[in-house]
Amino acid sequence: MKCNICPRECNANREKGKGICGMPWDIYLARAEKHYWEEPPISGKNGSGAVFFSGCSLKCVFCQNYGISHEKFGKKVSKERLGEIFFELYEKGAHNINLVNPTHYTLQIKKALSEKKPPLPVVYNCGGYEKVQSLKMLEGLIDIYLPDYKYISEERAEKYSSAGNYGEVVLEALKEMKRQCPENIFDSDGIMQKGMIIRHLILPKNTNQSLKILDSIKENLGTDTHISLMAQYTPMGKLENTPELQRKITKREYEKVLNYAVDLGFQNIYTQDFASATEEYIPSFDLSGV
Repeated sequence: MKCNICPRECNANREKGKGICGMPWDIYLARAEKHYWEEPPISGKNGSGAVFFSGCSLKCVFCQNYGISHEKFGKKVSKERLGEIFFELYEKGAHNINLVNPTHYTLQIKKALSEKKPPLPVVYNCGGYEKVQSLKMLEGLIDIYLPDYKYISEERAEKYSSAGNYGEVVLEALKEMKRQCPENIFDSDGIMQKGMIIRHLILPKNTNQSLKILDSIKENLGTDTHISLMAQYTPMGKLENTPELQRKITKREYEKVLNYAVDLGFQNIYTQDFASATEEYIPSFDLSGV
């Protein structure tokens, strides 16, 4: 079977080889444990049941999870085991099942959730580089979308992620996510049950890109959209050809973006402390829970 599940449409036979994502058809996981460093309505007090999938269809040179996205660290699990992991996280008291970087395993996830979905919200935590047709297959199975909106510039998208069409792809994907989850719903403890939060990781020397992304969200999705402005960028990955990314962002850069979001009228903004810009906030990919 040729794989065209992501916008790369690489036509790889992943039953015999690997796609651009670097992964075969078999599911590989690097970690499945409660995670406490997502946005407050996702992590809450009990933690988010984060399931980290190995491989990635994007090629971000600065990836904060480089060991699993580029180096493909992980352990093979069956579809049945994936379903068991979802319920184990439920039994551990997680607020939700958080599918981290799931794009290239969309079909396998659909099968697992269709057979037996845990009684928790399911979060689709992705880089935003999604095919609308693939997202439509998940309708009714995903409760919360947690996508990135990384770039609007074709040049930056190609330079940093080898995906020059990212800007046009992500916008259509966000519109589809919004169609599926048009209203943000929270329980009495403030934990999200339905909805969407758009994340934007602010990169050094790229604040003008950030401002344009905020303009795009306002124009296409509205200022009632929940956005998360992330300050956690830590120089990692392969940055020898991108000297501008070889430092953390400054307080001035972050405040420039945050103030602009406020001026645009965004009503729901999640902010991040500068203390998060450290490798200590990156999970240990040690196969825990797998």
